[in-house]
Order: sequence, then C-alpha cells, then structure tokens
Amino acid sequence: MAFRKLALNALVVNRANDRHGELENETAAIAWLFNEREAHMRSLAKDIVEQGEIYEYPLVSPQKSKFIVFDGNRRVTCCKLLDDPRRAPTTELQTFFREQKALWKGSFPTEILCQVETDRDRIDEILFRRHTGSQSGVGQSTWDDRMKATFITRTGKGNGPSVADEIERRLAEANLLPSRRKIPRSTLNRLLSAEPFRHRVGISMKGGRFQFTHDQPKSLAALARIAKDLAERDLVLGDVWDIDGKQSYLDQLEREGVLPKETDTTKTVEPGTPARKPAKVKPSAKAKPTIRTTLIPSKDFDLNWPGRLQRHHRIWEELQFHLDLRTHPNAISVLMRVLLELALENYITTAKVVVHENDKLATRLEKAGLHLQTAGKIDAKQVEVLKKFKQGDKLVSAGTLNRYVHSTNFAPSPEHLMSIWDSLADVVVEMLKV
Repeated sequence: MAFRKLALNALVVNRANDRHGELENETAAIAWLFNEREAHMRSLAKDIVEQGEIYEYPLVSPQKSKFIVFDGNRRVTCCKLLDDPRRAPTTELQTFFREQKALWKGSFPTEILCQVETDRDRIDEILFRRHTGSQSGVGQSTWDDRMKATFITRTGKGNGPSVADEIERRLAEANLLPSRRKIPRSTLNRLLSAEPFRHRVGISMKGGRFQFTHDQPKSLAALARIAKDLAERDLVLGDVWDIDGKQSYLDQLEREGVLPKETDTTKTVEPGTPARKPAKVKPSAKAKPTIRTTLIPSKDFDLNWPGRLQRHHRIWEELQFHLDLRTHPNAISVLMRVLLELALENYITTAKVVVHENDKLATRLEKAGLHLQTAGKIDAKQVEVLKKFKQGDKLVSAGTLNRYVHSTNFAPSPEHLMSIWDSLADVVVEMLKV
C-alpha cells in the first residue's frame, strides 16, 4: 500500500465502474453519476467545500501516464467539477459548481492524496470489503444487487466455485497443464467471468456446476491454449480487463481455429456424473401460463455490454424490465425501432458489412442478415424473414415500423409488437454480440 499526492488532472473517473458497468468514456461516467445520483453528488460536493478536504482517499491504479479511480469516483468527480465547472453535464449543474467553488476558502487544491495500488487483484479485494452506508450521499454509497452482479461478472469473484480451479483440475487430469509456470488464476477467472465467454470455450458454470457444453477434447484443447498464453505471459490482466479485451482475445482464438464450433455442441454430461433418478412427485394443479408484460422476455440472452454499446444497453433494459406493453405501446414501438437501427449499425461497422450510403433500413438489414448467415450465426429461415422486411404489406416490415413512428392513425398493439420482436430477436441479439 502506498499513498501519494496526485494531480487532479492525472486522475481518470472510471468508465467501467461497477456501479454502472462499462461506459464509453470518462465524460459518460460523470454524466451517469449525476443522472442516477444527483442529490447525493450535490450533498457530497457541498460537504467537500464545507470541510475543505475529502476524508477518504481515492483508490487508484496507474495506467500509462494517468491513474484510473477504482474507489472514490464520486469524490474525484466532485473535485474535478469544482476545479472546472464547465465539465458538469448540465448548465444548472455548472452554475451549482461555480457557486460552490466560490465558497471554497483559500486556493483550490490541484492535488489529492490517493491510495495507489498496482495489483488489481488487491484492488478487487479492497472493493469487495467496502461500500457500507451512504449517509445521504456524503459517505460511500452501498452497491445494489445489480452493481454487485456487475462486479462479479467483471472479476469472476463470488461465493460459488472458482472457474479457474475447475479448469485447472480438468487440465491436470488430461495432462494438459503448462509445465513451466503456474496459471494466473485471477486473470483466468476474469477472462471467463460470464457465461457468454465460457460458452465460447465450451464450458458452463450455470447453477454453480462446471459442465462441458461442447465436444470435451476440443474444449480442453482451447482451455490448454488459454492456460499456455496465461502461463507464458502472452496474455496478461490488462489484456482482458474489460469486455472488449476479452472478446478481442477470444475472437483471435476463433480466427486461429482454436475454439470449439457451434456444431461441436453436446448435451452429454461429464464422465463419472451419477445419473439422476426421476423424482416422485404428487400430481399438482395445472400450471398457469406466464403472462408476458414487456417486449423483451425476462430471460438471459447471453449478451455482454461493452462501453461503446451503453445506449443500446439502456434501451434494452427499458424494453426488458421497465416499459409495460399494455401501458406504453407507443414508447415501446419507437424504442424497438431505435434498438434495431442501433444494433444494425453496430454490426455493419464492427463486422465491416459492405453497404451503400443510399441503402434504406430494409436493404441494410438484409445485407447484414446475409453476412450473419455466411458467418453461421443465423439460418436461412431467419434470412427469409429479413428479405420479407422490404414488403410493406407484411406485419414484420420496415413499413410497419415507420408507421409506428410517423402515422397518426396506426396504433401499435402489444400482440403485434411482440410478434415483430420475436421474429427479429435472434438477429438483433447476434448484431449486438460483435
């Protein structure tokens, strides 16, 4: 542990703070804090001005010439905006911080005493033990369930079994462990911190139980390659710190033919797993069908959300958890179109799909669909739905989406909205996965 005075302009508000997951940049992270915690941020800024200091030192880690803030992002943000109120996300907040700055006694500090840690595993251990009590925003804000889940997804930490331990045991049984050096388990846990990443190498930890989801020898070969890269330091913690880094490394392995393919999927259980006898249960009352209340069903779509997809993520959550189909059909119809267009542009840009400037939505979607089919991500049936998207007389069509947005006489119904989404969902998900 080391404490150092660091220049305020050398500190970077963490765009991947566990409070919100990955955002695009520092500016987006600052905006999020005020969108979600404005009252707390104002209270904290007033407290800093009244006291003339901050009592809890920010926890930071060096990154090139800057220092990323891992704990204390709210305090550092308030100091940055007191130093330069123009960075506040609204004119009202800019006025607030100018007024607070005028109340500062003496010269405003250009440096902050920080706790500097270079070991990011140690940082995660520190974070794991903090965040108790908010004191109306003056103290540290307690993480809610979503923030805790984001932390676990990012780091692989949790109360369940360690995926690294499970992998190491199976590699040892297959005599595939690196011979010279140990595998950095924390980095392996971070790389395979969520099910979408594990699925790509052919394993699962759903329900806290390790399973091979693809052909076992092929999955073991992929895991052995990852273990080798980690042991030889060809892959280090900084390479897989965020979602884009994890995806980039796994994409590289996929291009090299290291990862198992979708055709290698298997439902067989591991050798030695005892067969379960069907449990004897008493006849129960007939189950009532679940009534769907949101456009996007409440299930896991195995999506990860890098910072560049922050708006996509927000819209997705509104459509999956917040907007009721019966109450907000107009808002849902517009947001569904926006999500489709954003997902489409993400895929065209990332996968480098060739489109023309004058191509309309339906044409761009068809080209993206054909590209997805060539990549083995969707089948011919799904492509056929996209081809019919040009036909204005069809329910699932660009014309229908246009009328939802622009027509004064075309009212979207929950049933029609669900039908359109269910027809396009697989394609939208694949366009968001790249």
